[in-house]
Amino acid sequence: MQDPVTRLDERFSAPDAQATPWPAAREVLETAQLFWITTVHADGRPHVTPLVAVWLDDALHFCTGPEEQKAVNLSGNPHVVLTTGCNDWTQGLDVMVEGEARRVTDRSALERLAAAWAAKWDGQWRYQVTDAGFTHEAGEALVLAVRPTKILAFTKGTFAQTRYTPAE
Repeated sequence: MQDPVTRLDERFSAPDAQATPWPAAREVLETAQLFWITTVHADGRPHVTPLVAVWLDDALHFCTGPEEQKAVNLSGNPHVVLTTGCNDWTQGLDVMVEGEARRVTDRSALERLAAAWAAKWDGQWRYQVTDAGFTHEAGEALVLAVRPTKILAFTKGTFAQTRYTPAE
């Protein structure tokens, strides 16, 4: 998300709070080791599970096996929320990304993403690129990208809620 519109939501912020600058929120997305994804079952119930993700080219990317519950849910409803942060009330920055998950099948994009996964986790996540996504020791993995429609950052300690939306 290049130069997003940044707004402090005063309703949910301390009186003297300042909007969190976009580079600080983007850094959290780039460096987070774990995210929680929320998808929706066909009957409307939420489904939440942890996963690893990579921020690249202004989108958050993740993988799933084609038979996993999140993949099944996404086939009927592509809307997701991915959340990362820490369990401390007094410090840190929690970030939430909202958007639609879309398959990535472009081979050059997949090659770049496989390299990004390997680099981010010092080689612990190694994928081989296929025409359909990735393969690894556990089998096939679909690769999805979420281009944010909205990002929220929750600054703790100074208690600020900042909203980022794509520039028009």
